[in-house]
Amino acid sequence: MPREQGRKFIAQNKKARHDYSILDTYEVGLVLTGTEVKSLRMGRASLVDGFAMVENGEVWLHHVHIPEDTEGTWTNHTPRRKRQVLMHRSEIEKLIGKTKEGGLTLVPLDMYFKDGKAKATLALAKGKKTYDKRQDLAERDSRREMERAFGQHVKRGGRR
Repeated sequence: MPREQGRKFIAQNKKARHDYSILDTYEVGLVLTGTEVKSLRMGRASLVDGFAMVENGEVWLHHVHIPEDTEGTWTNHTPRRKRQVLMHRSEIEKLIGKTKEGGLTLVPLDMYFKDGKAKATLALAKGKKTYDKRQDLAERDSRREMERAFGQHVKRGGRR
């Protein structure tokens, strides 16, 4: 059987970009059991409530929901167990300093298979206030409106 190539997305946390301003991203590996990998290959996972924490010099992913495998036996995993994240020691040391500053958190943005290995993108993020969210929505709407008007102008050949 040939090895898998490229990326296959499993899950995305679309709400994270709305709720947080992303400062930095990290591609990390995950320590998973066999039944978790089977569930991920079926495209079943939820990152909505997920977050990561640095504990005793290791990074752990909490509250990421990977449902039990339907074909699993007594060796099945628990859906919301904490999972270890694989990162370089130097990156973990930087994260320890940044998360202790205050107001910063680690949020999973997406999960995917890269060349057959389960990976995730963790973001160092700062929570947005409600007025920041409203301002971002207003900017996005105005940008969309300008693009729409420009598209119609070009479509008509630049005439009025």
